[in-house]
Amino acid sequence: MDQLPIIDISPLYSDDENAWPAVAGQIDQACREWGFFYIQGHPISAQRIDAVLDQTQRFFALPAAEKLKIDITQTRHHRGYGAIATEQLDPSKPSDLKETFDMGLHLPAEHPDVLAERPLRGPNRHPSQAGWETLMEQHYLDMQALAQTLLRAMTIALNIERDFFDSRFVDPVSVLRMIHYPPRHTASSAEQQGAGAHTDYGCITLLYQDSAGGLQVKNVNGEWIDAPPIDGTFVVNLGDMMARWSNDRYRSTPHRVISPLGVDRYSMPFFAEPHPDTRIECLPGCQDAQHPAKYPTTTCAEFLLSRFADTYAYRREQEAV
Repeated sequence: MDQLPIIDISPLYSDDENAWPAVAGQIDQACREWGFFYIQGHPISAQRIDAVLDQTQRFFALPAAEKLKIDITQTRHHRGYGAIATEQLDPSKPSDLKETFDMGLHLPAEHPDVLAERPLRGPNRHPSQAGWETLMEQHYLDMQALAQTLLRAMTIALNIERDFFDSRFVDPVSVLRMIHYPPRHTASSAEQQGAGAHTDYGCITLLYQDSAGGLQVKNVNGEWIDAPPIDGTFVVNLGDMMARWSNDRYRSTPHRVISPLGVDRYSMPFFAEPHPDTRIECLPGCQDAQHPAKYPTTTCAEFLLSRFADTYAYRREQEAV
């Protein structure tokens, strides 16, 4: 248990539906044993990744005052730029040594959810950087489509309707995030990590990481192992919402980022989350007399908001007002 599985998902894009069960079986095994795996054979091109990475690096190189024009702490719906130490994933460690940009499904100001001031709903807040908005909005949609292809394969092993997740991911609250990890020597203390140990909140995460490395995953023996970058792949992991749906049949695995020595690290996770009203409750095939449902029913929005409050001081302050 010292190396994450690598799964070729190209059969999911073929016309032969008979090829799906074999891929679904590999995904199912990885979800049970690890909660983490790599995928290759996906449709996101190297040219697209290079373009997104270039825009990301240029954005984070801007002066702080420019980035703070879209300060995430000044919004109700959690979009925009997060400065270094805005987030604290491990409460036993200092706040994280990273800066971020978050975007979601763009909903205009006149959308009913926005007019109703529903949480996590609203327009994206992009920097005024040539080519950024068009590229990022398209990349968001393409990553959402990739996530839903993986979820469709999972329905085979979970023995639920093929469209179970598709029907719940209409107008999702998925998040595309850009992250810059400065070199380790810039840390405020030896205890400050790039990203403290945590599990993800939502359904599934698809991560692009550059060549710097630093991602570590905790295996079933409680040991931290490296999850190094592999060209042409995404790292996929499950979040707490999927663990609740599957009654812990699928693992939501702790992971962390150790800031690299002497170099900057860039990563781009896509957090796939359903519509905010989606009920998160134990799937029928994941419970029986010997394995009763472990978790109370909640909704996507309720669960995410509770986790955001744990992680972001500014969210706690907003809720206290």
